[in-house]
Amino acid sequence: MPSYTAPVNDIQFVLHALLDAPSQDIPGYSELDADFTAAVLEEAGKIAGNVLAPLNAVGDREGCVLENGVVRTPTGFKDAFDQMKEGGWTALDCDPEFGGQGMPVLLGTAVGELFSGANQSFTMYQGLTHGAYSAIHAHGTEAQKAKWLPRMVSCDWTGTMNLTEPHCGTDLGLMRTKAVPQDDGSYRITGQKIFISAGDHDMSANVVHLVLAKIPGGPEGIKGVSLFIVPKFLVDDEGTIGARNGVSVGKLEEKMGIHGNSTCVMNYDEAEGYLLGSEHKGMRAMFTMMNEARLGVAMQGMAQAEAAYQNAVIYAKDRLQGRAVTGAENPDGPADPLIVHPDVRRNLMDQKSFVEGARAFMLWGANLLDRSHRMNDAEAEGLVSLLTPVLKGFLTDKGFECAVAAQQVYGGHGYIEEWGMSQFARDARITQIYEGANGVQALDLVGRKLAADGGKHVMGFFELVKAFIKENEGDEALKADFLEPLKSASKDLQAAGMFFMQHGMKNPNAALSGSYDFMHLFGHVCLGLMWARMAKAASTALASQTGDAAFYETKLATGRYYMARQLPATKMHLARIESGAAPVMALSAAAF
Repeated sequence: MPSYTAPVNDIQFVLHALLDAPSQDIPGYSELDADFTAAVLEEAGKIAGNVLAPLNAVGDREGCVLENGVVRTPTGFKDAFDQMKEGGWTALDCDPEFGGQGMPVLLGTAVGELFSGANQSFTMYQGLTHGAYSAIHAHGTEAQKAKWLPRMVSCDWTGTMNLTEPHCGTDLGLMRTKAVPQDDGSYRITGQKIFISAGDHDMSANVVHLVLAKIPGGPEGIKGVSLFIVPKFLVDDEGTIGARNGVSVGKLEEKMGIHGNSTCVMNYDEAEGYLLGSEHKGMRAMFTMMNEARLGVAMQGMAQAEAAYQNAVIYAKDRLQGRAVTGAENPDGPADPLIVHPDVRRNLMDQKSFVEGARAFMLWGANLLDRSHRMNDAEAEGLVSLLTPVLKGFLTDKGFECAVAAQQVYGGHGYIEEWGMSQFARDARITQIYEGANGVQALDLVGRKLAADGGKHVMGFFELVKAFIKENEGDEALKADFLEPLKSASKDLQAAGMFFMQHGMKNPNAALSGSYDFMHLFGHVCLGLMWARMAKAASTALASQTGDAAFYETKLATGRYYMARQLPATKMHLARIESGAAPVMALSAAAF
């Protein structure tokens, strides 16, 4: 069975050497000193490694079962969920007014990586709840927040988001679920939703569904969508659970992966619901949840890559196969370990350099969210909004690639279920699809985010990269290996943006045909920036002769690998973008 070890040292490096979190002026960050974050991460790591990771294969093997209208989770899940609740882990970055601990999103994201890496299916139950909590916290009335949030923060009650219907996924304006107003101010919700993660289970006393529906007589399309709180069980004003609402599970989906999470078809039959936010403004409220969820999914993709990589390294060091071409490195054994072979090293370095760069990118994104939310910083809000589709799309695409690459290290054993490597690939695969498929993320990036506020935020990103390069251009140790590659990649990204400006207005397909490549080009530049920053931090630490020198030397070597072997992909993506729409749109639909 695969193992999982929390990468506490690497997270600590990002939090402190790279981001210098305690020194930032964001409220709450002064508490994030190295001793405190180490204590939190180490305790979370124990739960991840000792409690959640052993249940990962159990959840994959057993899955969830629908019995008499109730979903039963895999063996051990409820006990583990109770441990998470008792430890306060579900409330780490929630509002203290409702029982949370008030920690920044930065720390919540770091801890979330450990739990998701150990057991993605399990961690989704509390993750979905956190998203629903955030939407109610942002858009609910004071009475709604007092009624629902304390029990959601504790995960005594869990939450979901209900968007997709059988006939519409991304195009939510086509939805048919309706909400009929009642004299008492409530609504009667009728319709069917599909692909509802954590839609029902046996680990909480109630499930609070957030459901998109249309109020009859409202505007057509997406402008007529509203958001409603629809609980599994009705709750009185004192918070006491009462009768079953008109909500039921139609069936459990049989899926490629995340078997331990209940993905439900939800049927609403005149269920009692309560408007969240304003009528016909449901997408505004839902996107509070969606944007948080997209950072969470980016984290899932990276976390699965980390877990798969860890096990691939163990196997590559243990498995004896062939001899090193330069001479035996294990002369007393029948063969050398796999890790002596250059192509195995290449494979592992691809994974390692991605995972560590992606972790820095993800935590920087969480840092920007904190700056945006805790300081009402419009520039941080604009930048993280620009980067969200890059985080979600790039980290999940590459995370899946890394999970497959880790499986490849095992050879035939990677394809055999008892070794557990296929689960990482199968679980990572969904991250490219849910919370907005990655093709849609690319369209959002190019079609909406680049031009937002007159292109202010993408220009701000270019200035950020330019300023870092200029500030450090006198550092010869960084210049050749990090700054010059970053400068070249950034120019490729600017050239791609210029191509869209020159051709996109006349022929929108010219821009949209290159949108997926642009998302990946942007992702590589972001990881290049992270690696350049980490190289500076590692070099500074080495010069001061503090800390673990071997760790910093390894960090620098890994960064050089990314800059030399991965970052040049920006030129390939630019060439594809500049080929325009013609190669993509050449065939008629009938010719496919």
